[in-house]
Amino acid sequence: MTGERIDDYLDGNDLAGPLAELFAVDVTVATGRCASCGLAGPVAMLRVYPHAPGLVARCPGCEEVMLRLVRTPDRAYLDLRGMLTLAIPLPA
Repeated sequence: MTGERIDDYLDGNDLAGPLAELFAVDVTVATGRCASCGLAGPVAMLRVYPHAPGLVARCPGCEEVMLRLVRTPDRAYLDLRGMLTLAIPLPA
């Protein structure tokens, strides 16, 4: 036991590395809107829980799950059903 509580979380910046493997842009600066409460903000503000199989990112407003990312040896599974929209800024 490491002494960490199960409710300890990281901020959404911890998604930068894993999401960079899937996207050509920095998704942490994208704006996500929570499907539950409607709060919008950068992916970097999400609360990331690494204690599950994979990463679970929750809304900082209502704590609903907005994003799940699970990797296997040959696939990545990205579940965004907790987001109404994900606005990704594109380079000029």
